[in-house]
Amino acid sequence: MSKFNSEESFQALSGHHPLVVEGMGGYDTRDPLSVARIIHDKLKEHWDKKPPQKSLILVTQGDPYEENGISAITRIMSDRLGISRILIFLDPSIAAYHAPNADRYKVTHEIPFSLLVNRLNYLDNKIVPSINGLVTESLQTKKAKRQVEGRRELPEYYRNFALLQEITKVACNRFCGELTVAHTSSDLNEYSVSSFYRVGLDLGFIDESDIVLFPTE
Repeated sequence: MSKFNSEESFQALSGHHPLVVEGMGGYDTRDPLSVARIIHDKLKEHWDKKPPQKSLILVTQGDPYEENGISAITRIMSDRLGISRILIFLDPSIAAYHAPNADRYKVTHEIPFSLLVNRLNYLDNKIVPSINGLVTESLQTKKAKRQVEGRRELPEYYRNFALLQEITKVACNRFCGELTVAHTSSDLNEYSVSSFYRVGLDLGFIDESDIVLFPTE
């Protein structure tokens, strides 16, 4: 169980400009320092044109620490930007292993996924079902394509983590009033959790102008 007060953590989140970084896990073989340097430069360009109106905070989604990939990159980004991190984690009833294994480097607040869902439902009870529906539809499309390709099924946990990803971003945008999403690669695998990033965009809950794309590799 988190040692942080969820309501206080939510208030802390809403008082910041959230930065969400999306990308590959530990199977990313690139040097995380080099990737972080590129993202940092792209963010600087983005914020020169669209400056945050609040202090920055980096939002993480429970990835365990690995020497490569998203968890390594977000640590470096936190250091480069000189900002703390806030952790959004899946409730134990969904994935008991998620919070205990999460990297807590520079984490000052933690929020359970269910709190964001409840807040969004209170704000507008159509938001979460819309996200849920499109995630399910996208997942079925991916599963069907993999079946045709003769590949094994995607793990059941994909749906939970796709929902965590999209609901986190939508909640950040709604409750903070601003958002920046940065990608760690220009080539997100179509079967990765990150590939569900179109859900919030396609539903109109996130603006394309808030996405900082990684330059073509």
